[in-house]
Amino acid sequence: MRLLTGTLFALIVAAAIGLGATYFALTRGAAFDALTIGSWTAFPKTGTVEADPYARATIARTGQLPIALGDGVAFTARADDNGQSLDGRCDVILSGITPTARFWTLTLYNPDGELVANSINRFGFTSQEIVRHADGSFEIVVAPRANPENWLPTGGVERYTLMLRLYDTAVGVATKAGREVPMPQLVTRGCP
Repeated sequence: MRLLTGTLFALIVAAAIGLGATYFALTRGAAFDALTIGSWTAFPKTGTVEADPYARATIARTGQLPIALGDGVAFTARADDNGQSLDGRCDVILSGITPTARFWTLTLYNPDGELVANSINRFGFTSQEIVRHADGSFEIVVAPRANPENWLPTGGVERYTLMLRLYDTAVGVATKAGREVPMPQLVTRGCP
């Protein structure tokens, strides 16, 4: 009887740990072959036949179709360059330049992957509508209150994620180090 009880307990603990780890991996976007540049992370192989099982399971769970590697790559940021989580009650400045790409989009999502509701229905920017400085760099203020020029409203949500999609770009699997690719910087300021 003791052996049976011990075996059942071990199986229950193993199942709980295994299922919990799988749930964590699928809900946190854990996948292999991550490309991290500054605070931006991408999984270039997710849109290929070489996608790992966790990436495939995440795609099946969320129903979100990834960008194919030949089309581009999608980078996400959940924290600024200092590691502070992106907070919709704070002003976050996204500045600099992007890697060479024919077209790019920047979109603001809540942690569940949904667009963040706001009063002006602005959910992102594209490379064609952004106001740039004379040197080609830009600055986007992601904040709850209106700002001049490039303002992306957060609606005051507690946490959010930024997704930068680069279309028709050389950035991808062959990129090894952050110094090869210029990515926009994220700096938090003006937090209550």
